Amino acid sequence: MSRNAPPRRGRTATALVAAALVAGAVVAAPAQAAPPQQVDPQAPDFGPNVTVLDPSMPLSEISTELDALADRQRDAEMSEDRYAVYFLPGEYGTDEQPLQFEVGYYTEVAGLGASPTDVSVNGAIEVYNRCLTDGGTGNCIALVNFWRTISNLSIDVNGTGQDGCRASANFWAVSQAVSMRRLDISGANVSLQDYCTNGPQYASGGFIADSRLPFTINGSQQQWLVRNSDVTAGWSNAVWNQVFAGTEGAPDDSTFPEPPYTTIDETPISREKPYLFVDEAGNYAVRVPSAQTDTRGITWAEGETAGRTVPITEFFIATPDSSVQEINTALARGSNLLLTPGVYDIDETIRVKRADTVVLGMGHATLTATGGAVAMDVADVPGVVIAGVTFDAGTELSPVLLRVGKANGEHGTGSAARAAESNPTTLSDVYVRVGGPHIGKVDTAIEVHSDHVLIDHAWIWRADHGIEGFTEGVNGDTDRWNTNTGRNGILVTGDDVTATGLFVEHFQQRNTLWEGDGGTVILYQNELPYDPPTQADWTQPDGTLGYPGYTVADDVTSHELFGAGVYVFNQNDPSIVTENGFSVPDVEGVRLHHVMTVNLSAGTIRHVVNGVGGQVDNSNTGAPAFIVDYPAP
Repeated sequence: MSRNAPPRRGRTATALVAAALVAGAVVAAPAQAAPPQQVDPQAPDFGPNVTVLDPSMPLSEISTELDALADRQRDAEMSEDRYAVYFLPGEYGTDEQPLQFEVGYYTEVAGLGASPTDVSVNGAIEVYNRCLTDGGTGNCIALVNFWRTISNLSIDVNGTGQDGCRASANFWAVSQAVSMRRLDISGANVSLQDYCTNGPQYASGGFIADSRLPFTINGSQQQWLVRNSDVTAGWSNAVWNQVFAGTEGAPDDSTFPEPPYTTIDETPISREKPYLFVDEAGNYAVRVPSAQTDTRGITWAEGETAGRTVPITEFFIATPDSSVQEINTALARGSNLLLTPGVYDIDETIRVKRADTVVLGMGHATLTATGGAVAMDVADVPGVVIAGVTFDAGTELSPVLLRVGKANGEHGTGSAARAAESNPTTLSDVYVRVGGPHIGKVDTAIEVHSDHVLIDHAWIWRADHGIEGFTEGVNGDTDRWNTNTGRNGILVTGDDVTATGLFVEHFQQRNTLWEGDGGTVILYQNELPYDPPTQADWTQPDGTLGYPGYTVADDVTSHELFGAGVYVFNQNDPSIVTENGFSVPDVEGVRLHHVMTVNLSAGTIRHVVNGVGGQVDNSNTGAPAFIVDYPAP
């Protein structure tokens, strides 16, 4: 077990040379290619912010370590600290002495077994509300419990030693940029709401995949996606839009919106996120699941998840001190990329050019664009997997932070197209932040130009709050609107792109603009920007009031959307009007299912989609306007 001081922010070789020249020193040019990195397969150096736990360690020592980390990260929403905690195969905690701990900001907790059942925690792994007033006892919410991950282990929920309310469930009170994957939970309920603290106990959405759950309490979660899982033990309720895809035991949705369930029997295309594990010989490796079509249920019920195993020796293990030149050299040599926990300054583009390359982030590794750089560019090749990586806009305007494929490029035909169809480039748990800890500027956060791309859980966020020195955007304040800028959230021009769990919020024009044919989106959550200073700032050039939260381009002929919501909270000017929450072409092949708009307390959306659907405003705050199907059958 090891943890030292947080890693230093990196400087590129170019920056070091430039600094030396300014100082008058004579320096040698940096080497064009460092020798290949040597990785010990049984003891890879993951850096100071990765903790590996062994079942032979005293439980008191493990608990002390995990409690200290939770205390450090409990309120660290805008910090630069990043951490990963891994459990080697074995059992942790007992009936009499359970292992119970919380998961804080920017923390990944995962098992290192080949199966989730290889690591068993007798106890609880939890997230509680943050109580923001009255000395930590009032205004208790989960609305900003972002950026945390739990995966690849089993929990036998045991509340011994907790009070009666806390012992009633394993609490996971979170909102965006959170994922639960490859979990086997039993012994007591799971609750996605922390009902043990004072109100209002709000929570706004999350993601579960490839997991077997006990009875689950949705509670106050506004929207949530459960994909390829097992909830046959029961699911309690929905709020505005609860979505299931390929999930055993999912509720019937035939009476939508009473209750507001959306159930898709099979997930049309899925690929589980890569996961680190230790094999029987004690060697570290990464399992890369293969893409599957028309799937239902968990992948590990009858043995190993289908896919390929990549030895850890085939990865370049990067730290925040690694230069982009070093990373690109390793990628060009054929290495995959493992980003250890930390914040990386990226002043030139990381280029992923080779098919089937894996880029895996540990502990919410964060790539911050500097000098207006594009942080990552993925070539138009099949099978690339980008997983567990956060992209952070810098203080100088970047055209884009993550680009997949070449704009206006040829996306391939024949065998190349068939390869991409069966082996799509995949973005799993990929997050974008524009502002928050510092000013952020980007034109379009993510661009997807390749065909047959799969997006499996993404949160793309232009920050509505932070510590950049702004006032908080009320009473006509324009600091955030004019300084913390992001025009578009995601632009999709590729054909046959699928998204399972897409959350996009607060961009200044198009939160989502879909220009490719054959797109499918299962669960979409959007909040329009809080901070337009005036209606003029939130009006399209043709005079249309506001920008829809979800736009499908006029020339698209086929597109399908399941379970979507657009929210309005015009905090700066509550008189602002948005004409439509959704805008799509009126053609036979474009269909929306179970979509809604809602007023959160300020502003107006006149229609749900294309002039159809009721108005939401301050007269019906919190009461969604629903459309079951558009166009109506």
